[in-house]
Amino acid sequence: MQINKMITNKICGVWSAAPTPFTDKMEIDTESVSRMVEHHIRIGVNGLFLLGTNGEGPWLTEKQKTELIRTVIKYNKKRMIISAQITDNSSLRMIDNAKRIADEGVDIAIMSSPYFFLRQQYDVMLKLYEDVLNRIEIPAGFYDRGKNASVNVPDKTLKSLYRNKKIIIVKDSSGDDKKIRIALNARKKNRDLKIFNGNEFNCVKYLLSGYDGLLLGGGVFNGFIASKIIKFIKDKQISKAEEMQKIMNKIMYAVYGGKKIRCWLSGEKYLLMKMGIFNTSKNIQDYPLTSSCKMNIEKIIKEYRKLLIPY
Repeated sequence: MQINKMITNKICGVWSAAPTPFTDKMEIDTESVSRMVEHHIRIGVNGLFLLGTNGEGPWLTEKQKTELIRTVIKYNKKRMIISAQITDNSSLRMIDNAKRIADEGVDIAIMSSPYFFLRQQYDVMLKLYEDVLNRIEIPAGFYDRGKNASVNVPDKTLKSLYRNKKIIIVKDSSGDDKKIRIALNARKKNRDLKIFNGNEFNCVKYLLSGYDGLLLGGGVFNGFIASKIIKFIKDKQISKAEEMQKIMNKIMYAVYGGKKIRCWLSGEKYLLMKMGIFNTSKNIQDYPLTSSCKMNIEKIIKEYRKLLIPY
């Protein structure tokens, strides 16, 4: 498979694991999707990851997934690279998911650890992913959630998987130093592989280690700040990058409801409401939106409005 150079050239900088907006009736809010796409472009985001954890992909219906993807593709107009999660419990289901998203115009199919899997040995899990890679027609990526995943993917499996030429992007949210070495070593063998940090509370460390960019769950609101961190790292202004990371962390803790992340999806969506992007804070997991969360989010948007909405 010949990899499109337009795609590989944009696998850098900041990507967003985009949230999914809902109406009051828990339908896909296409009006908000349109605004979300334009907002991402205005803050300099190069790519979107749809149907991830932050996008509530594991809980959406097939109809909702299709409507979300179609709406994003419609309003994106090929300006950002679009990836979408195809994770499932068998290669047959993932292959079917990949065909559906490819037919809709998605550029990259993202796999992660299965939601339920009995035989978690190296060779069995590698075969699962290789079966998919051998039979899908678009490039692929892998989202490593590390210990936060319900199924463990052995490090040995990741070492082999990342060297597969069809894998062109990795989102590493594991927070595991060993996984950093695995990804960096794999990139020496797989020259098309780009490695992104998904641990948004610690961007500086990963960029200094040699990661290619940031793929963040909070990218929809911290993407501009993340791009400044990348620029400071490139300019070798490490102390400025660290200061910017502190600001980003302060904003995220306010939005997510403190270090216990009490208002994760609801807080993020409430912030997007205050930014004029989403219409509701509705989420499938029904995270609460406490009065203290609202108050902290309103304070944050006043204090850091120019970083949240730089345009």
